[in-house]
Amino acid sequence: MKYSEIFNSLFTNNRKSFVSRTKPNSLAIFHSNDEFPVSGDQVFAFKQNPDFFYLTGIDQEQSILLLFPDCPNKAYREVLFLRQTNEHIAVWEGHKYTKEEARHVSGIESVYWLHEYDSILHSVINYAENIYINTNENDRYTHTVPYRDMRMYEALRQKYPLHKYERSALILRDLRVVKSELEIELIQKACNITNDAFVRVLKFVKPGVAEYEIEAEIIHEFLRQRATGHAYSPIIASGKNANVLHYIDNNQVCNDGDVILFDFGAQYANYNADMSRSVPVNGRFTPRQRAVYDAVLRVMRQASSMIIAGTVLGEYQDEVGKIMTSELIGLGLLDKHDVEKQDANAPLYKKYFMHGTSHHLGLDVHDFASRYKKFEVGNILTCEPGIYIPEEGLGIRIENNILITANGNRDLMAGIPVEAEHIEEIMNSF
Repeated sequence: MKYSEIFNSLFTNNRKSFVSRTKPNSLAIFHSNDEFPVSGDQVFAFKQNPDFFYLTGIDQEQSILLLFPDCPNKAYREVLFLRQTNEHIAVWEGHKYTKEEARHVSGIESVYWLHEYDSILHSVINYAENIYINTNENDRYTHTVPYRDMRMYEALRQKYPLHKYERSALILRDLRVVKSELEIELIQKACNITNDAFVRVLKFVKPGVAEYEIEAEIIHEFLRQRATGHAYSPIIASGKNANVLHYIDNNQVCNDGDVILFDFGAQYANYNADMSRSVPVNGRFTPRQRAVYDAVLRVMRQASSMIIAGTVLGEYQDEVGKIMTSELIGLGLLDKHDVEKQDANAPLYKKYFMHGTSHHLGLDVHDFASRYKKFEVGNILTCEPGIYIPEEGLGIRIENNILITANGNRDLMAGIPVEAEHIEEIMNSF
């Protein structure tokens, strides 16, 4: 792996937390992600299932975790199954985990080859009453492809129809959202790399540069610092492109007088950063651009102050909407008399700020969490207000990553340039 070694206590503690919430006499099964074909004999770059990584630290395909804390055979209470390498695989694909390496990475003592899975599972499964299956229950995901965990569930249900099947997701939704100190360090590392990429870009941007050239500068800095790569497809949206919320073509030339909206983040050890900034192509905001930029920054700072333990996401978004409405009136984009008469279920501010302000962040960019549960200490959320004005060819978004602590919150991106003057200063110092 590109990233540095992670203490296996992270994964050991995660497994302990998980099994402590399962029903007595339960067995849980977790699979690594599928390898997805591109075409012919090629596959997409492998990305590990975040739940599997959370519990094992194993970043390799064709792996299985079995957890059975009440198993009468102590050797099978925690078992990791790996693809066995051979000379052919070593030549064509490179190094795979040895058993000893997997023990070191995961903290799991019982490591077997994948071909032994069926026989070991059959030898213990009939001593379990409940079987926990891992399913993708992120409410941003719509199930259309029969992924590995779901296929294995169907096979198990055919073979062992009398067991009681339970959902691991209900437990993981509560566990993953509260970050441990080690996880916070990894996300902070991703944020720090993102900072360095942004500063690099500020020194690079000028009229005539193409969006894809900027993207190349970003990935150069990410890989140079041992990041896996992009946390998500980067948005390099100059001028009117900034009004397309998920613009990822990144194929246009950046013109003098325009503003570029950046939305990118590094992924480090499978943990993600998520940053947005908006900068003037020529190094100087126009008065209008500056007014809109400062309005978004004020909203971001006020919204960030509300990201504390006990906050409810829906109520928080309503409050941010009120703040944004005031700023839009100040910019002449909304009329206060129209606002007084607006439909409460369709507030006018959404014409210019149509997305949510925050989402949880972690092993997934939109991390697995309940949108109805109050924010807790250990949560990390984005804060990303924006104002989009298609008729002016202008879109501004500013986004930082906020950790909730027992004493308020901490901005993990506090060191990344965000003040307009600071951005202009860096851009004009070369």
